[in-house]
Amino acid sequence: MAKISIGVLIVGIYSALTFYLGWGLKQWLEAMKWFHFPVLYWLVLYIISFSVIIGRIHESLRLFSVIGNYWMFIFEYGLLLCVTAQIVLWLTPLNNIRLVGSVAVMVFLILWIVGSYLAYSPVVRPLTITMDKKDSELSSMRVVVASDFHLGVLSNKKHLQRFINLSNEAKPDVVFLAGDIVDDDPKWFVQEGMADVMKQLTATYGVYGVLGNHEYYGKKIPAFVEEMKKAGVEILRDETILIDNAFIITGQEDITNKERQQLDALKLDEQLPWLVMNHTPDDLTTPAQVGVDLHMSGHTHRGQLWPNQYITARVFELDYGYKKKGQMHTLVSSGFGFWGPPMRIGSRSELWVVDITFQ
Repeated sequence: MAKISIGVLIVGIYSALTFYLGWGLKQWLEAMKWFHFPVLYWLVLYIISFSVIIGRIHESLRLFSVIGNYWMFIFEYGLLLCVTAQIVLWLTPLNNIRLVGSVAVMVFLILWIVGSYLAYSPVVRPLTITMDKKDSELSSMRVVVASDFHLGVLSNKKHLQRFINLSNEAKPDVVFLAGDIVDDDPKWFVQEGMADVMKQLTATYGVYGVLGNHEYYGKKIPAFVEEMKKAGVEILRDETILIDNAFIITGQEDITNKERQQLDALKLDEQLPWLVMNHTPDDLTTPAQVGVDLHMSGHTHRGQLWPNQYITARVFELDYGYKKKGQMHTLVSSGFGFWGPPMRIGSRSELWVVDITFQ
């Protein structure tokens, strides 16, 4: 009963915020003399606002899922701009709804364009680190780290090709895909033939990945693992492997799996560089204590849309970038793809190229 009450409360608050956004837009449309058919206006607005839920009813309603993804951007920035416009109208002598509203709409369109560019124009982040590991047969190595592709309808085959091109240009020894490779269901990965693109990845010692929370949400993990295998990606599920007596790789299950193993149970008794992937950077203390040399995560998206990064910064010890914790090097990527709207404000689609030197 409590869950139902909370659900009703959330829907009520969301509906009220949607009404506020619609009311603000209506004020501007009326000032511009563009407002007609009020019943149709409110009906369409609320259908769009609940399109994410509608799109999950049946695969034939896929279009609503796409609309729902864009609505997330409209909802967040529409509210921010609506509140800002109201403050300007109330607290300044500028009492012109037509002018203030037009400026707000123009800012929104600029954010839309910039956000789309930052989402679909990935950058390479370089990082150089040094590890004190004398037993490795290597003096140095280069790894590519990327996460949160969310491959599906909007983070598509063309966007994946951008990653392949940038990664191959770096000529890595290993490629790490740190979770949320597909957006819940691997069916779009299969239908769009993305495996043929993923197979183009080149790395001296191979391509490795782990599960993220969205692979669990899709509830098709065996099918996902099999498709990744066909695409040349080995998914590590609480597994540790030794590579050519040179370094060790561990892939942890995501924290979504409450039965995942503890990291110390996955440790090998070897004095070699130990590289660990864990999609969610929920705990950096344990890997630092058990001797991990490089810990790689994603999940946070760095908030993806400003000002959400202030939330992720409070939730996680490290929500983005590089940090050295004791002797452990830690890296959290904002992701190569995106979740929800194909836009980024205050973050950018990326992959990391990490050059490691062994002392």
